[in-house]
Amino acid sequence: MNRTRNSSGLASAWMAGLLSGLGICALVLAGTFAFHSSALADNAKPQAGPPQAEMGGPGGGQRGRGRPQAPPKPFPLTLTLTDGTTASYRVREQLAGISFPSDAVGQSTAVTGTVIFNKDGSIDSNQSKLTFDLRTLKSDQSMRDGFIQRRTLETDQYPNAEFVPKSITGMPNPLDGQIGFQLTGDMTVHGKTAPITWQGIATVDNNTGIVAGRANTDFKFETFGLQPPQIARVMSVNDNINLEVEFRFKTN
Repeated sequence: MNRTRNSSGLASAWMAGLLSGLGICALVLAGTFAFHSSALADNAKPQAGPPQAEMGGPGGGQRGRGRPQAPPKPFPLTLTLTDGTTASYRVREQLAGISFPSDAVGQSTAVTGTVIFNKDGSIDSNQSKLTFDLRTLKSDQSMRDGFIQRRTLETDQYPNAEFVPKSITGMPNPLDGQIGFQLTGDMTVHGKTAPITWQGIATVDNNTGIVAGRANTDFKFETFGLQPPQIARVMSVNDNINLEVEFRFKTN
């Protein structure tokens, strides 16, 4: 009799445990199903993208991406050199005791002048001129600078170099955007005048009225009757001189 009761009790306990386990499994499966259903529903929803930039102004430009450019200024126009302009020369030289050549470079910020454009975009050469104060040229060698001032340029007698622009190609009318240009005119150095041509590139900012860029040209010492530097440690100097101007013009 006791054995029958014990067997019945064990069976009941076993059944209860089985049902309890099945219940837990059901709860787990239900929770898993609910979780995945929720995730699938979320994934099915359209994903929110980044905030759309406000659009405004002509052409649908985005705000905050820089100011829109003001309209270009029409000709006639005057360009005046302003702070930030630098003129430099570069000459290849061979130093004693060194097996490879190097460049002698001198710079000056003493550059002034204006370029005046007529209504048709041509240059008014009678009123346009750029002036370089040669007395302020400095390189990394004071001995070289002294020789150039006294013997090559003779700045006591010829303190300035002057360039009078005559004609220009590549300049749009009105002045706008990025420009590749060729500027031809007369350069006077050491009391001698000769025609030279500058190759340049410039960018126009119509908001500030600044035209900034650079231009360079090449010529030989003999073009202006100049004597190549002859100083200690310099065995030879290339006959070609490269001039470069990094310019900033203000339009008005």
